[in-house]
Amino acid sequence: MSIEIKLSRFNRIYRSNEPLEGKIIMKLTSSISFQSIRLTVSGTVSLQVRGGSAGVVESFYGVIKPIPIVNKIFEIQSSGKIGSGTTEIPFSVTLKDPKEENREKFYETYHGSNVNIQYLVTVDVVRGYLHKSLSATMEFIIGSEKNNLPLKPVSPEMVFFYITQDTQKHLLLPELKSGGFRVTGKICTQCSLSDPIVGELTVEASAIPVQSIDIHILRVESILFGEKIVTESSLIQTTQIADGDVCRSMKLPIYVILPRLLTCPTIFAGPFSVEFKVTIMITFQSELSKRHSPYDPKTPRQWLAMESVPLELVRTK
Repeated sequence: MSIEIKLSRFNRIYRSNEPLEGKIIMKLTSSISFQSIRLTVSGTVSLQVRGGSAGVVESFYGVIKPIPIVNKIFEIQSSGKIGSGTTEIPFSVTLKDPKEENREKFYETYHGSNVNIQYLVTVDVVRGYLHKSLSATMEFIIGSEKNNLPLKPVSPEMVFFYITQDTQKHLLLPELKSGGFRVTGKICTQCSLSDPIVGELTVEASAIPVQSIDIHILRVESILFGEKIVTESSLIQTTQIADGDVCRSMKLPIYVILPRLLTCPTIFAGPFSVEFKVTIMITFQSELSKRHSPYDPKTPRQWLAMESVPLELVRTK
């Protein structure tokens, strides 16, 4: 025997002011009796520090309690009997009752490193003390309510940047420091989650051939723990816009599509915040780089030049 949940939308995306609809599908080899069929809808913000972190942050692991967003139990059917074969039971439940005052806002679904916002729907077929209950769980995705979204699409806000040997605070290769380089361009610092990050970049001069140009998207997650704020940044995605040396004074387009579940609208909540930033990284050809393992974009190297700008993400209609 098996049980599963099938939601009405194939992408599983719902808004908090919309009903969560679907059906419970049970495949049984023989008929069973049950006491009740219950549907539980839960949503939580989990705050934690995953393995691999160092320093004082490591001691916080597993200490911070998750923040409840929603926890509702609905009885789909009272006691009864289900025959053998395939049985489908439809359901429609309300996620957010306008008459109720929710303790927490329905944040968009987000899977981060230290912050995880997740919504689950669970069905339980309670069969009594002598029989094991049948259960199934599925994640569904919460998006922002349309009423709270900007009426007009947000125009990307652009910022101009330039990267030279003088803008780098870390140690550079001697030939790179003395010979110099200059990279200019522009990139958006505010954009809609449904739109790509756009911009352009130009290598005006470089004493050393360019090996690669990459655009890194990083999450910056902050958690309030007691009187301290713990902040960590981690890599979400890397997009290479140039491979090998590039022609000087030629404009290179920047076009980066944002991953759905790994990004969300920028959040500034009381116990936590989720922000983002973009790092433009130029890797220069060097024998020294070949002797090192793949680099961390947060760690400066002698053969790297980088520039980071904050990125505000918003949801639009």
